[in-house]
Amino acid sequence: MGNLIRPLVLIHGLWNSPLIFNRFLSRLDQPPSMVLAPFLPHSFGRKNIRSLAINLDEQIVARFGSDTPIDLLGFSMGGLIARVWLQEMFGYQRTIRFFSVASPHKGTLTAQLVPYHLFPGIAEMKIGSTFLRSLNSFPNYLYEVRCRSYFSYWDLMVFPGFRSILPIGPSVSVPVFTHKSLIKNFKAINLIANDVLGRSNI
Repeated sequence: MGNLIRPLVLIHGLWNSPLIFNRFLSRLDQPPSMVLAPFLPHSFGRKNIRSLAINLDEQIVARFGSDTPIDLLGFSMGGLIARVWLQEMFGYQRTIRFFSVASPHKGTLTAQLVPYHLFPGIAEMKIGSTFLRSLNSFPNYLYEVRCRSYFSYWDLMVFPGFRSILPIGPSVSVPVFTHKSLIKNFKAINLIANDVLGRSNI
């Protein structure tokens, strides 16, 4: 199918693990040296997103050093972890492309009633949360990275689905009916894999 140009880091979301990417990785068919899918223990949402970004940074540096150019793909909350790393931890300086898949960049109604003191990682995804206002108040560093968003209008985890769109870069509506289908459905996988492997203009 083609080879990756640079290492790809895959960031899973809440209530899942790197196993969520197994079908996608089979489609990419890349050597292990070119892919990192770290486990970020979110404790069912009890860890805040910035602490998970610190964990991500440690694993990227351990695997690829501190300056090797990489691409990022974040699924669901993984896209927000990626944004913290890009915008607040200078990850944009070494990242060429960022693929955001079903990530609540503008918040989701499904998180609105979750109390912060119990589940900060979930509460930070509320519409209008302090965390998201901070992240979206200075998206300038994202302009240093080629970004693309993938979303579904029928996604009930990031609801309404259009709230998955990054503040910059093109967005793609994927015709699937569930949240996980955006990274597990074969049509979605083929679409995203073609983009990751350079068969689009991103």
